[in-house]
Amino acid sequence: MTFSIAARCRHTGQFAVAVASSSPAVAARCAYARAGVGAVTTQNVTDPRLGPLGLDLLAGGLSADAACAELQARAGHIEYRQLTLIDAQGRTAAFSGAQTLGRHAHAPGRDVVAAGNLLAHEGVPAAIVAAFEAAPDGDLGSRMVRALQAGLAAGGEAGPVRSCGLLIVDKVAWPIADLRVDWHDAPLAALAELWGVWKPQMADYVTRALNPMVAPSYGVAGNE
Repeated sequence: MTFSIAARCRHTGQFAVAVASSSPAVAARCAYARAGVGAVTTQNVTDPRLGPLGLDLLAGGLSADAACAELQARAGHIEYRQLTLIDAQGRTAAFSGAQTLGRHAHAPGRDVVAAGNLLAHEGVPAAIVAAFEAAPDGDLGSRMVRALQAGLAAGGEAGPVRSCGLLIVDKVAWPIADLRVDWHDAPLAALAELWGVWKPQMADYVTRALNPMVAPSYGVAGNE
């Protein structure tokens, strides 16, 4: 009941996760990324503890493959978990336990990995990866949104999608984008609209945090 993409921009070093599901609050439970380290998704019968643990393993120097293997060794009930990881070099790994729901699959690509469960068909992750790779010079957020939309167009889940989210990390300690749409009839369309609003402001909010004296106007009454 979830499909996702984790990716790295080889031009900027940013990492991102985009995820969609029939369940509410999917991005709050399944999407994890850390600047300079990598990204992790934990889905299916989700154990949110595996996201931060996976990032810690990557930060400790393990490759995506090695971190994925270590997660499998440490996690309880691993047969119910589905995982993807991408490390600082763009290497990827994925795992789907024996109890992963319905039709499920994962697909690797260049600086990208996608996975899903309870899918309409097993080709959905490959369609996500193909859409991401089709625009190698685009900004990461737009590539992620288009890739998730391609997954939906390829069939998506077996049931209706109700929630989604986009997480992007860069050089600062907090996410530069953390956008979520929950319990919506068309969440991916709403996410694309939300990204269109956030994208032109994203860098300004980083500047406001780092040096408010040179920050752009807040655009509120009384502010010049």
